[in-house]
Amino acid sequence: MPGQREDLVGLFDHVWDRFWRRMDGLDDEEWRWAPTADPRISLRWRLGHIRRLLSEDRNGAWLGRPAEPTGLASRKAASAATSLASTQAAFTWWRELVASLDDAALNTPLGEAAGYFAGATGRSFVLHIADELIHHTAEAALLRDLFAGDSVRS
Repeated sequence: MPGQREDLVGLFDHVWDRFWRRMDGLDDEEWRWAPTADPRISLRWRLGHIRRLLSEDRNGAWLGRPAEPTGLASRKAASAATSLASTQAAFTWWRELVASLDDAALNTPLGEAAGYFAGATGRSFVLHIADELIHHTAEAALLRDLFAGDSVRS
């Protein structure tokens, strides 16, 4: 019978697979496109945000594990392909982090390193990241839909 760790890994796998299928065929023009003057409303920004979310130094520290070793959170991508590759690498690191957690890590409060969130459990933090990943990947999918329907660009 699966435990909480397996349920969490399964949730992340499901969200990621759905997102990854939606990003199939992403090219540089679409990656750079923004429907408004706000650069945060673009796939370029959104993928960077997802990458940072999954690879922030706090993730390992708050869960009692080492930080992501390659510095993915601070890297800037130069193209859709490099953005997708680094976002995939961040997800792989995050997934391995979650898969390494035992019940004690998931049920223990995060502690002083988490500041205001010190009393929150590892599980609640992992679920917070799941919530963030779900809504940001949904936004990315919507941006693809908007790009496809943008008749002004044509």
